[in-house]
Amino acid sequence: MEKKTMAFAGSWYPAMARECESSIEKFLKEKQGPLKGSFIGGIVPHAGWYYSGSIACRVIASLKSDEKVDTIVLFGAHMHKQSEPFILSHGALETPFGNIEVDTELVDKICEGISIRKRPPSKFPDENTLELQNPFIRYFFPEAKIVVMGVAPSFFASIIGTMTVAEAKGLSRKIRIIGSTDMTHYGPDFGLTTAGTGEKALAWVKNKNDRSAIDAMVKMEEEKIISEGLSHKNMCCPGAAAATVAAVKKLGAVKAIEIDYATSFEKSASSSFVGYAGILYALS
Repeated sequence: MEKKTMAFAGSWYPAMARECESSIEKFLKEKQGPLKGSFIGGIVPHAGWYYSGSIACRVIASLKSDEKVDTIVLFGAHMHKQSEPFILSHGALETPFGNIEVDTELVDKICEGISIRKRPPSKFPDENTLELQNPFIRYFFPEAKIVVMGVAPSFFASIIGTMTVAEAKGLSRKIRIIGSTDMTHYGPDFGLTTAGTGEKALAWVKNKNDRSAIDAMVKMEEEKIISEGLSHKNMCCPGAAAATVAAVKKLGAVKAIEIDYATSFEKSASSSFVGYAGILYALS
């Protein structure tokens, strides 16, 4: 089976299964751990595991339930408003725990209904926004297949999310939705110094800029998510977040829970830093 090979293993996350499992076991014990509830989707960060792996791990672990999950839908990718959405056409994704098979039947159905470019494993981009979630997905959902997409920050993001769920329902798939985005990239390294430097800048990012984006995701407002990300640079993948919200709403989500928030500043104090949020969407 043709597969998309790992590009970030050994640097952004461990390359060996034993090391990945050790990290996951540690992540699951941090703060309140995974949450229990009727969670059908979530927003995760995608920095190296050292910085944001704990948040991503606990969000994805919280999506587990007694119900068998057939397919994980993963939205992500760094894209401009005019970028062309894309989807992994077939094959599998390589992870330290083994491969995740692409749900080709669902991919084909999605592409019949909406305009999205199919990319084979050999031409699928190396995207940390996507790949860093794969070991968590394989670990917590070892039997599930996957649909993985890059979603641009435009009105089309909501259509992609809604149509994906409609096609999954048509095939009687039990799915979970994961959207990947980091928050504000602040500091001279990223060309954003609105609030100066030091503690003042950190407080502005945490309490104002990132908080505004998190509020939009918690309130499940797709248009606001897109406008926040484009206007305030407080999400690097607002298209993925908007598609996730549209999808979970189509699945029946009625509320959101912010499981955690952090910045890279806490791990490595610097004039340039990034915010990370973890959000879960529930049926009740």
